[in-house]
Amino acid sequence: MWTFDHLPRAALQKHYGFTPDPAWIEHVVQSSARLAEGCSASFVSADGLVMTNHHCANACLSALSDGGHDYFRDGFYTKDPAEERQCPGMELDRLDSMKDVSQAVADATKNREGAAYASAMQEVESRLTHDCVGNDSEHWRCDMVALYHGGQTALYRYRRYKDVRIVMAPEQGIAFFGGDPDNFDYPRYDIDLSMLRVYENGKPVHTPYLQIDPAGPKAGELVFTSGNPGRTQRGLPAAALAFQRDVANPAIIAALSVREGMLWQYGRESAEHAKQAENPLFGIQNGLKSYSGTQAALQSGDIVARREEEDKALQSWIDAAPDRKAEYGTPFETVAKAIALEKDIFARNLALGLVFRGLPAHAMTLVEAAHERAQPDARRHSGFHDSQLGEIETRLAAKEPVYPELETASLALSLTGMRQSLGEDDPLVRNALGKSSPDRVAAHLIRSSGLSDPQKRLALWKGGLKAIEASSDPMIVFARTLYPAYEKLRETMRNEVTSPLHKAQGDIARARFAKAKKEGKQDGLYPDATFSPRLSYGTVKGWRKNGVEVAPFTDFAGMYRHATGSEPFALPERWLDAKPRLDLSTHLDFVSTNDIVGGNSGSPVLDRKGHAVGLIFDGNLPSLAGTLYYDIASNRAVATDTSAIVAALRDVYDEPALARELSQGHR
Repeated sequence: MWTFDHLPRAALQKHYGFTPDPAWIEHVVQSSARLAEGCSASFVSADGLVMTNHHCANACLSALSDGGHDYFRDGFYTKDPAEERQCPGMELDRLDSMKDVSQAVADATKNREGAAYASAMQEVESRLTHDCVGNDSEHWRCDMVALYHGGQTALYRYRRYKDVRIVMAPEQGIAFFGGDPDNFDYPRYDIDLSMLRVYENGKPVHTPYLQIDPAGPKAGELVFTSGNPGRTQRGLPAAALAFQRDVANPAIIAALSVREGMLWQYGRESAEHAKQAENPLFGIQNGLKSYSGTQAALQSGDIVARREEEDKALQSWIDAAPDRKAEYGTPFETVAKAIALEKDIFARNLALGLVFRGLPAHAMTLVEAAHERAQPDARRHSGFHDSQLGEIETRLAAKEPVYPELETASLALSLTGMRQSLGEDDPLVRNALGKSSPDRVAAHLIRSSGLSDPQKRLALWKGGLKAIEASSDPMIVFARTLYPAYEKLRETMRNEVTSPLHKAQGDIARARFAKAKKEGKQDGLYPDATFSPRLSYGTVKGWRKNGVEVAPFTDFAGMYRHATGSEPFALPERWLDAKPRLDLSTHLDFVSTNDIVGGNSGSPVLDRKGHAVGLIFDGNLPSLAGTLYYDIASNRAVATDTSAIVAALRDVYDEPALARELSQGHR
């Protein structure tokens, strides 16, 4: 997962006879994008048309649905630009520039430890992001990105677009054909697609874009993935991996499993409940499968033991020379101490985090932001600098639907979980529940709060700390009551866990750089994923699964064979009707050896010309361990073929104008 300013050109030239030149790189960077809620995307026409996954637009489709339309399940279609509808709260960011600010961060944090280190990081982030954004946070955002877990720091400047409209999305039945049984598996038969359009001042934006190749890729072809992979842990010390295996992952998997059961039951109570639960249930099941895959890799393999040996070897290398010992010290001891504290407070952190979801999350955001904004910018915590406030305001202003019954059930479950994990007599539980039950507290808060109205949220936002302290809204009162404990935990995490880990892991990374340089291996190092722009490369290639060769492509014929007529293998009516019109040999999905993880959803697959030949939407089961390591023998990225996308638009959905725009690059 290479940063665009550090691509393995020599390896690409050696193995594939291809080296991307500066023009190729710049065009791919400026044609790629990310959705702030956690997906990747790309511009595919000169008129602001954007291609991403259906599941990346699920929240938009659910928010726009009403009593007469279920766009999530039935799809969204337009014949005229006037029918394109804005997605509430959706923001799309396009990378504008990258700058190495490692030295500025090193100078600001020199000889600092703990709280002093955290404070110095706040100050330097405030200064760098403020200077980067200037006085125009409406159109720009700047992220200070820790690469190599702090070994390097970059400043990424993005162009912000907040008027993002849905143009077309197929039915959930074809976007997620095969449902959870097929999720993270292959062969697949999905068109996990949504088409968006970005507007500014009421008109489509004009940016560089990726030309679509309607023929798709060929087997064995070199392909690239431009996207924003979420978080990987390939460079974490053994103590941090053991913490994930023994503490964090089991607790998170248990919490997700319980929430999945709640949503499953809620969705079976009525047709309306089923509609409300669709998108949250999809997200929970996806997360549960992802965490479970990572946990299985940690438990069944020897990765922690191997990492421990690597850590010992690096510390021995540091200790072998006085100058190295003076520069890097004993970072693994610092990591172990910080992880020990994180173990101690993890249950409390998780319990609080689960409570402040949905409507309660808006309340805590308002309370926390009011306290932060009362401080000078340089003393605020990350996420609350002046240059970052526009993102919060956009979320608060989003006109997304609130389902009181679902919110009540969710909050009641979270409060029950808090009481079970921390105990009835815990002060945090007493503050949250008083002498009432989780069900009654949740019902009262959701029923009585006005925070479902974005105008009321914005009024509190604009009123600042004075308005928050004067508010009698029950949800704000609830958040105010828990804020001292919430902030104390955050401070402990920042000062005694996150900051020591950041500093120690930065020292570890710099020691690895120095050792690799001495050994002539520095060009083979790449940073863990950070939901920032990366490029991976590979080839269109199947793999061997359970003793059987898996072909790289599926086709429409295989999709019809895969269909049973029963959920989740029931094809939408449009696809049953379109069968006689389709060339059944058309490639539908394919796999490649590209290195991806969560966050790459919606990433374009590119050929060496820089043309889009596919759309990433998933990985196979072995790729679930991709958070921890990459294995070219079995890790595969799963993508929809552009030939299937064009055929679907033309022959299934009667969208000739959209198919033409994709092929020609303009409306």
